Amino acid sequence: MAKAGGGITNAVNVGIAVQADWENREFISHISLNVRRLFEFLVQFESTTKSKLASLNEKLDLLERGLEMLEVQVSTATANPSLFAT
Repeated sequence: MAKAGGGITNAVNVGIAVQADWENREFISHISLNVRRLFEFLVQFESTTKSKLASLNEKLDLLERGLEMLEVQVSTATANPSLFAT
């Protein structure tokens, strides 16, 4: 009889171990899925950010060229006020 009871205890222990293994696998699966989602978000964020920064850079370049043009006009007007007299 003692042997039969030991078999039940072993079966229960195995069942507990299997249940714990499934719970660990499920946890790892959730972690893996969330890491994958985070990675996909970061890739998308990088792409969007690069695009927006490139657009801002183009606008900044245009503003810088316009400012340089204004600086030349102001320096010309300051050096030769007679050119702009009406």
